[in-house]
Amino acid sequence: MEDEWQTTTLGKIVKDGSGFIQTGPFGSQLHASDYVKDGIPVVMPVNLADNRVNLTDIARITEEDASRLSKHLVKKGDILYSRRGDVTRKALITDSEVGMFCGTGCLLVRPGNKIDPRFLAYHLSSPKNQEWIIRHAIGATMPNLNTGILSDVPLRVPSRALQRAIAHILGSLDDKIKLNRQMNATLEAMAQALFKSWFVDFDPVIDKALAAGNPIPEPLRKKVEARQALGDKRKPLPTEVAQYFPDRFIFSEEMGWVPEGWGESVIGEEVETVGGGTPSTKDATFWEEGVHPFCTPKDMSALNSIVLVDTIRHLTDAGVNKISSGQLPKGVVLISSRAPIGYLAISDIPVSVNQGIIAMLPNQKYGSIYLLLWVHFNMEAIQGRANGSTFLEISKKNFRPIPFVVPPDEITDFFNEQGKGIYNKMSFVSEQIQKLITLRDTLLPKLLSGQLRIPDAEKLIKEAMP
Repeated sequence: MEDEWQTTTLGKIVKDGSGFIQTGPFGSQLHASDYVKDGIPVVMPVNLADNRVNLTDIARITEEDASRLSKHLVKKGDILYSRRGDVTRKALITDSEVGMFCGTGCLLVRPGNKIDPRFLAYHLSSPKNQEWIIRHAIGATMPNLNTGILSDVPLRVPSRALQRAIAHILGSLDDKIKLNRQMNATLEAMAQALFKSWFVDFDPVIDKALAAGNPIPEPLRKKVEARQALGDKRKPLPTEVAQYFPDRFIFSEEMGWVPEGWGESVIGEEVETVGGGTPSTKDATFWEEGVHPFCTPKDMSALNSIVLVDTIRHLTDAGVNKISSGQLPKGVVLISSRAPIGYLAISDIPVSVNQGIIAMLPNQKYGSIYLLLWVHFNMEAIQGRANGSTFLEISKKNFRPIPFVVPPDEITDFFNEQGKGIYNKMSFVSEQIQKLITLRDTLLPKLLSGQLRIPDAEKLIKEAMP
């Protein structure tokens, strides 16, 4: 295979293929006031993750502005890079993103016709290329990329047939990873829908109140109309759980209208909440050859589901003992408390946390899924209690007094049973995703160096994906 490979640079192979590398629009061409609620999606650095575009909270511009700056509209096979900060963030444009806009803060690589775009995206993802880009980025505090740096990225390129074969091998793994992530997203949405129905919208109480002819408080009128609009599509609850929902609401000064008979409390009284810390990074005894997962908000920001299966850094026994909360048990619920507030996860492993995380320990009444979804649906209240001049932070002191409605044990028991089943499926899928990622990242440099032959790689994948 060695004689099939040629040494070149990104800039040369792009130019030879009539492609180009260009910077996104300057701030003077597109102002903050130009962004709109509906329009052409704008891919910013924040939308680049795992070699794909994340559409969550994506910005938009008008069709007129997109037409005015049409050279920044992306095509299938383009690769977008973050121009500053984490300069290894990038995304390969697929059919789904064609016609979107390369935003300010990004660089656009149009590969041209001399290299397979998927192969190039994988090549640029190799540890060797990522290390090269980080090393050559300008700026110590805030690394920056430019077209010149990207143009100089060294490449080893085989024949087009071999490029396509390598891209297919790695792409089959990414396709399976994507499918599993979609499965987890569906499972998470199921859990959210059930929690919202029972503990946020109080649908079962509304249904029983309507059936009994009891008055519905005016502030709940929109929810009532939404339930009535469903008609026969409303699924009745099993009798064993429906009997524990009341058919009336009462008013609470702290929480507004809540189901009659449900208690009032604060989160700090219902579950144990703890924080963490970071052992000195200058002391090798806390880190060197560490095996105990150590979670920070950065670990949580990289998650594609609510399940945490590993962390970037690991502590030694001495490092764990240096943190007041020590090692927290599997199933602990984590919320990032600053920079930013609101990343959420359930740890599928025993874990220690840093000072940017509040950990909630599930108990017999409130399981992991219940607590995570309580945080999710109370995020506005949590953020409203945050303070700070440099960045907003919610302290444990301000977190613990947040009002918390207390349903009957029978209802939470039933929900916990459902939630546990959903989470167990998500945990299994997340573990499979991690295995596939590990396999892909193991095969990647070996395929790109010619060290591993295609048939051998296919055999390894077949064993991993029976």
